[in-house]
Amino acid sequence: MIKVDLITGFLGAGKTTFIKKYAKHLMEQGLSIGILENDYGAVNVDMMLLQELQGTQCDLSMVAGGCDADCHRRRFKTKLIAMGMSGYDRVLIEPSGIFDVDEFYDVLYEEPLNRWYETGNVIAIVDGGLEDRLSSQSEFLLASQIAGAGTILLSKTGHCSREELDRTRRHLDQSLRAVRCDRSLKDVIMEKDWDSFTKEDWEQIASGGYVHASYVKKAIRMEDTYTTQYYLDIHLQEKRAASLIRQMMSDSSCGNIFRVKGFLKREDSGWLEINATPRQFRLEPIERGQEVLIVIGENLNKEQIDRYILEGER
Repeated sequence: MIKVDLITGFLGAGKTTFIKKYAKHLMEQGLSIGILENDYGAVNVDMMLLQELQGTQCDLSMVAGGCDADCHRRRFKTKLIAMGMSGYDRVLIEPSGIFDVDEFYDVLYEEPLNRWYETGNVIAIVDGGLEDRLSSQSEFLLASQIAGAGTILLSKTGHCSREELDRTRRHLDQSLRAVRCDRSLKDVIMEKDWDSFTKEDWEQIASGGYVHASYVKKAIRMEDTYTTQYYLDIHLQEKRAASLIRQMMSDSSCGNIFRVKGFLKREDSGWLEINATPRQFRLEPIERGQEVLIVIGENLNKEQIDRYILEGER
């Protein structure tokens, strides 16, 4: 059977960065892998960031949203059926950061997938400087993602103090208690800098497994709770993009923005990747891109966000 690894984590935690490193480790072991980018968005920016992995040992596939949850689930299952015929040793699934983990298990247990696939690992990525205050919906999603994880990896630890890392650990414990999950996370959290992972570290992650944890389920309609704004073929000015996006994310009249991601064309040549969360902003050169910006959050105010985007194009 094909082992399936689910790499989950909240918006901006660093799932795509982790997958790049993890996939390279698996390929170095001689494995043939398929990566499924499973997003509620109509445009999958993360898929573009993984293009460098494409090759004889690695195929990339995607399920894009733009539809309701039932339609999205059907597309997810259809794609897994197609991938099951491709002879992979392992499949990595990166869902959206606003993904209910139960969807993964429910689909995998359906015919004919339950005859082709078995769960390998559930790996949860958590920002080492996790925000203290999340909405009740986001707190539940965080709890559901870590409850069954065989390994929890803290990201961006090089930018976090010891106090921040300890606070994040306490937050994770509190999230589980809030959904009446009595699991202990003491031995499953890794906070080592990813660039210093040894072969033994990667082998530990690749064999971390998963846990059938019990917790109180909360019904959340993703399309009602979280919203996404897409801006295609925009022409943000490179010199102004960073300051305007930071202002937009700190402006409460825009709503509760979790993440801004996309690409912009450089004034000379080439592309820049935009990846912003409330704690961190990255604007870095990238080989390929597309003029797109995606804003994700709760209670977004489209008109106010539009004003910032329009200002950035002037």
